[in-house]
Formats: sequence, C-alpha cells, structure tokens
Amino acid sequence: MAKKLTARQAAWNGGGWITPVRRLSIYLRDGLACVWCGDAVEDGAQLSLDHLRCHINGGGNESTNLVTACKRCNSSRGKRSVAAFARAVAAYLDHGVTAEEIVRRVRAAARRRVPTEEGRALLARRGTLTRSLANPAA
Repeated sequence: MAKKLTARQAAWNGGGWITPVRRLSIYLRDGLACVWCGDAVEDGAQLSLDHLRCHINGGGNESTNLVTACKRCNSSRGKRSVAAFARAVAAYLDHGVTAEEIVRRVRAAARRRVPTEEGRALLARRGTLTRSLANPAA
C-alpha cells in the first residue's frame, strides 16, 4: 500500500517547487552571491537556494524564507539555525567578519524585494537558467 502524502508533502513537488524565473530573481536579489560566505557566481560559485527555516521545521517556499547559498554552504548547513551556521561560517572564513554581521546580511537579503521582472527579462534573453548565470551582465 502506498504511503499517503500530507497536503504539505504534496505541495512540495520535488524539484519542481520553484520556477526558473523565481529562482533567478532570488539569485539577482542576493547579488548572485552566497549570503553566507560571499562567494559569487563570478568566482565560480555554484548557486542554490537555502531555506532559512528548514522545510522539516515548517519553513515554506516564500521568498522571505529563501536566500542564495553556494552549494558548499547549503550542503554543510544541514538543520543548523541561522545563528549557529553564521558562527560556523565566521569561524571558517576567518577574515574578521562576525557571526552577527552574517546574520544581519542574511536577514536583510531575505527582506529585500525580489526583482521578478529583471529575472524574467534575463531568462527570456538567455533562454535557460544556466546561460543566464554564465554572464548575467551581458
């Protein structure tokens, strides 16, 4: 017998939980860089989206709960809180940035307006998310 999904699980929709336009728009909002460590797409960072409040803890897919993270930060964060992971990032960056500054940067990013029209226009010009990230200024 197949396990019945909860409404929340059904809404999650696997990898199709976010459109390419919305994903790119959040990346643009965050300056095409990881809000945790600062690595940028120009530096070769592979971008992903991080849920500030994890899905397993009731976090949703609202733009205010999503920030840009490099694959390294997103995979290493796990279920750690924003504050706990900020302390870890400050320790491994070791260049004078404090955990409090990282938390402020992360929270500020989540509050900024998502430039959906810019994301839509860039995606229309480039055709794919991958090509949009290859040289976003062009």
